Amino acid sequence: MEALRERAVSAPEAGAAPSEPGLDPSEPAVVAVRRYGDRTVPVALETGTFLKPGIMRRPGGALRVALAAVRAALCAGDDVRLHVDVGPGAELELVDPNGTVAYNARGGRAAWRASVRLAEGARMTWTEPAFVVSDGADVRREVEADLAEGAELLWRESLVLGRTGERGGRMLASTRVRLAGRPLFTEDLDLRDPEVRGLPGILGGDRVVGQVGVFGRDPEAGQGPDGPDLLDLAGPGAVWRWTGERPFKADAALTPVWQAWGGHT
Repeated sequence: MEALRERAVSAPEAGAAPSEPGLDPSEPAVVAVRRYGDRTVPVALETGTFLKPGIMRRPGGALRVALAAVRAALCAGDDVRLHVDVGPGAELELVDPNGTVAYNARGGRAAWRASVRLAEGARMTWTEPAFVVSDGADVRREVEADLAEGAELLWRESLVLGRTGERGGRMLASTRVRLAGRPLFTEDLDLRDPEVRGLPGILGGDRVVGQVGVFGRDPEAGQGPDGPDLLDLAGPGAVWRWTGERPFKADAALTPVWQAWGGHT
């Protein structure tokens, strides 16, 4: 039953990168799961400097893991890191029930970075609630996902510029998804300049960017909405994006797409 026990994973094994200048070194939270028979079980659940993964039991063969906050973040100098490794044929549901708030950095910077690796036939759903960028914050959000052939990732997130009554700080959201070593989705969403992001054709008066992405498979015909908000990728996958003024409206807009593409509530 060793697979059911928590164990430490060294930084090189987890694929940790050196800290950037101006950011404090931090330990990553690690989630690694494998399939045994008809069940997915944890082989590594490691608490990082900022995040602690914990098991949430649920019926079926998938494993649901929640991320709990260890300390307040994101403040100036914080470098939050998450590493996820899903073995062949395993199924993981990763949820972040609390979301993230990037606070006023007062001239400093912060980063939130996740790396995800899915082996052959692995399945992962990932729900991230609001990532709020407060006035004065300067944050980089990086997500890198490597999918083997036959792996599937379903991901949902909302980026919110400012708390209530705020305009919001600076944010650069970088996303890299690769399938079998080839780029599938590459984007740098640059929301650092309030004047530029407020232009027509970018965000205008909106301050919320919500999206659902499915990578490794195409949504079936008739699954979810169509139209200009839907981006069909060159490989198997699609991204549906919504922009608006209120975070709660993002939830109402994203949930039908999430469910149509196979996500659970």
